[in-house]
Amino acid sequence: MLPAACVDLLAVLALLAVVVSLVLWAVRVRRRFPLTLAQTFWYGVNYVIARVLWRAQVRGTLAIPSGQGAVIICNHRSSLDPSFIEITTNRVVHWMVAKEFFPHWAMGRFLRMAEAIPVNRTAQDTQGTKMAIRYAQNGGIVGIFPEGGINTTDQFLLPGRPGAAMIALRARVPVIPCYIEGSPYDGTPLGCLLMAANVRVTLGEPIDLSEFYGREDDRDVLQEITKRLLSAIASLAGQPDFQPEVAGRRHRTNRSGQ
Repeated sequence: MLPAACVDLLAVLALLAVVVSLVLWAVRVRRRFPLTLAQTFWYGVNYVIARVLWRAQVRGTLAIPSGQGAVIICNHRSSLDPSFIEITTNRVVHWMVAKEFFPHWAMGRFLRMAEAIPVNRTAQDTQGTKMAIRYAQNGGIVGIFPEGGINTTDQFLLPGRPGAAMIALRARVPVIPCYIEGSPYDGTPLGCLLMAANVRVTLGEPIDLSEFYGREDDRDVLQEITKRLLSAIASLAGQPDFQPEVAGRRHRTNRSGQ
């Protein structure tokens, strides 16, 4: 039987080995992911929670090379939807988020760390749009919910807004449709953090819009593309016959959503 001092030494060595292994793992992750240290930490936390608590599963892959800009679009049923999209990639997704969430000391700090783009809900936000275009042009991924807010209705998809189409055309990048099923939501931005769920994320193939380049100021073109993008989301959900609608100029976003 080993003396107590030897047992204590072995325990310390074992602990050091675990710590060193974690440090080496973190270094490898940091080199692999083009993220800051804070982003790498929260990416890991989000990945574990999404996989364990919400049992998130991903179908398909993000079919764009590293450094390629793109716009990701998705249906929107929960304030947690960006978390599920984030586990599909090792890159930052610059989500367009309502400005009203940024002044909050905790949420605002988190959104800035995540490099979210603050936008105005009710009016055309030129500054936010320009920021999104720059991110996409420079090889970043911009996340947009075409419905404009969380869909709390019985409709499969709310009428779509043309922002995603316009940004993709101006940045000259593809659009990646996604569909999320089973997102937890209790009507509040943070209450669903403690809800269990069984989430499925389906990634579609990138949509090439090059045939429309140079026509981003044509309203009819933006409406046509918006319908095409909503139809792509519906097809991922197994509803290829869904008839999408485009939101009118007076359409107001659901105030409970992002």
